[in-house]
Amino acid sequence: MRQDTQGAQEGLSTVRCGNALADGAHHHGWFIGRFLKIPHDLRSSDAVEVKWSTHHAGTQKQLWGMSEEATTLCVLIRGNVSLQFPGMECVLSQEGDYALWSAGVPHRWMVVEESLVLTVRWPSAPEAYREQVGG
Repeated sequence: MRQDTQGAQEGLSTVRCGNALADGAHHHGWFIGRFLKIPHDLRSSDAVEVKWSTHHAGTQKQLWGMSEEATTLCVLIRGNVSLQFPGMECVLSQEGDYALWSAGVPHRWMVVEESLVLTVRWPSAPEAYREQVGG
């Protein structure tokens, strides 16, 4: 399936077909973002980060995580995930359920049943992500 079509601009790929699971295997599911550092590759972007992730029932992130610079969108493809924010919980249980939060908002999560999730952050600022004990 993987095919790249080269654009007219100095080797910049203008179309890319791939597999999110395979392409994100070396970056904990993240397959688009600045951290890729692949010259002339559409996936290497300062504008956005995209993650495709499968989580097993009972998996949880106990530490609070927060991006100091990026807005985050988490969309449930299938399964059931509970996202916790200070003073609030969002349960994603139906296909298409989502949570959207701004930079500076701590979060953590727990997987209720095996789940497939698409996460998008913008801008791509992996160095701005922090984990902490308290929310």
